[in-house]
Amino acid sequence: MEYKPKDIAKQLDVGTSAMRHYEEWGIVPPPKRKPNGYRVYTEEHLAYFQCIRALYPGFGMAAVRKIMPMIQASQFKEALWEINKLQAELYDRKQQALQSLELLQPDQMEHFLDRQKKKWYSIGEVEREIDVPATTIRHWETEGLITPKRNPENGYRQYDREDIRRLLIIRTVQSSVFLLKTVREVLEEMGQHNIAKAREVTLYALSDMDIQIEHQLNGMYYLHNLISMLREKEIQRS
Repeated sequence: MEYKPKDIAKQLDVGTSAMRHYEEWGIVPPPKRKPNGYRVYTEEHLAYFQCIRALYPGFGMAAVRKIMPMIQASQFKEALWEINKLQAELYDRKQQALQSLELLQPDQMEHFLDRQKKKWYSIGEVEREIDVPATTIRHWETEGLITPKRNPENGYRQYDREDIRRLLIIRTVQSSVFLLKTVREVLEEMGQHNIAKAREVTLYALSDMDIQIEHQLNGMYYLHNLISMLREKEIQRS
């Protein structure tokens, strides 16, 4: 069966301009052209478009643009393992958010901070205490999320108890959301000792992850259908 671009656009509720972008990105096979230059799509193209639209909400377009060329190259197992890695990353993010939510209980936060006996900590000591790479801490500083004092004698960064509290909150929110802009907004809205906003964002992120895993399952369904179709065609050609 043949489809016009507008047929697929209407069926999938996607603009024809987006479909052309998919072609330009190489994530769908090039369609045949009629003598007048119009594109002609097949059932296989429809399956590709359905798969792309289903994968996007759960995995994002960057992942789609990585996976779909693998599918066109019949690298089905490689594509499935890539999907599996992304699902594992979502699971890890959820576990981190759950752990952070526990830590963000006021008594747990104070218990953690009470264990910090020193007045000042180096960036290496903070790295070990909160399990965040020093490179990440320096990046947060560059982004203006944290401003440690400097040792007047050697210029080294010095972090106190409140810096560690702030870093813990940044770590928590960052593990739950992708955009530093959101982290900055959270820090601006809450006072130095108020962690309710961080808990609110983390709870929202956990709910969003529950929705995302359902989107991922739906995307996997369409990916399975596409792979099955392509494998069947390979068998028919052999």
